[in-house]
Amino acid sequence: MARTYPLPHPGRRPSTPGLHRRGRLTAALAAAVLGASGLALAGPATAAEAAPTAQAAPAAVPAHAVTGYWQNFNNGATVQTLADVPDAYDIIAVSFADATANPGEITFTLDSAGLGGYTDEQFRADLAAKQADGKSVIISVGGEKGAVAVNDSASAQRFADSTYALMEEYGFDGVDIDLENGLNSTYMTEALTKLHEKAGDGLVLTMAPQTIDMQSPENEYFKTALATKDFLTVVNMQYYNSGSMLGCDGQVYSQGTVDFLTALACIQLENGLDASQVGIGVPASPKAAGGGHVEPSVVNAALDCLTRGTGCGTFKPEKTYPALRGAMTWSTNWDADTGNAWSNVVGPHVDDLP
Repeated sequence: MARTYPLPHPGRRPSTPGLHRRGRLTAALAAAVLGASGLALAGPATAAEAAPTAQAAPAAVPAHAVTGYWQNFNNGATVQTLADVPDAYDIIAVSFADATANPGEITFTLDSAGLGGYTDEQFRADLAAKQADGKSVIISVGGEKGAVAVNDSASAQRFADSTYALMEEYGFDGVDIDLENGLNSTYMTEALTKLHEKAGDGLVLTMAPQTIDMQSPENEYFKTALATKDFLTVVNMQYYNSGSMLGCDGQVYSQGTVDFLTALACIQLENGLDASQVGIGVPASPKAAGGGHVEPSVVNAALDCLTRGTGCGTFKPEKTYPALRGAMTWSTNWDADTGNAWSNVVGPHVDDLP
């Protein structure tokens, strides 16, 4: 996902670790609200009274979902708090985690100064509130300028340990892999498998490969997606900043068209990923990427083409994929820059997919 500067499986039953993580955040948020109101928090008198706490489990990702990247930096797009992100977004990817000097290890620091004084305390409270509204908030790793090296078993372990530590500390529901400077499928798969073992089936795992990374199932990114298919949530490929690419029919398609979206999605859909694990990733505005922006109506046409067989361009898939997960945009901030024009159009359409 480009840090662009102006002129760049269906949700599953949560495991116990995810349940405890969300429960702690919800309790903390409730305590903060009640404390500010001057109300006392009393312990439950009976097991029945304690039962509601056990319901604070991570919400399942909807069958059709909208993913948006939230910028933890100011690059000229609208500066937002997490609370500002519109309700249309089902998965919010916090961009980005930072690499440490130890290969594979990541950390996260809120850019309070760049975000107009947004505090860590406010961020955590907003994150918990989004989750209470049924949203998933995950930490994104990589971006245009981010490089996390996972090239052996030791760094794979550090990646899993440090990512899970951030999930425990902040309450993130999972991780987004947006490594644009290459990855090793063997060891990234090892890292993600170890993370899944720690977090359980409540883990939300998304990926945002570039178009070149998903042209063939022999590519490292594609191999990673297939190797983690049993717990992968969605691959939101970046259908932009790439120029022309081959579609699944062997024809060349130009970015910025409905055919580019549908014919390239077809490669993933016909080479091992479940339809529920495929999403369409596009820029929210022309300023958000160097090329490949399409109007929200074109995104909706591509979604209809793939799920219903209507709205297609010259390319029409041989079959439909009603379980297609949905769409993604870079970023919620660039979306806000245009009055949320992207999410206002694409969000309701995704909700209405078959």
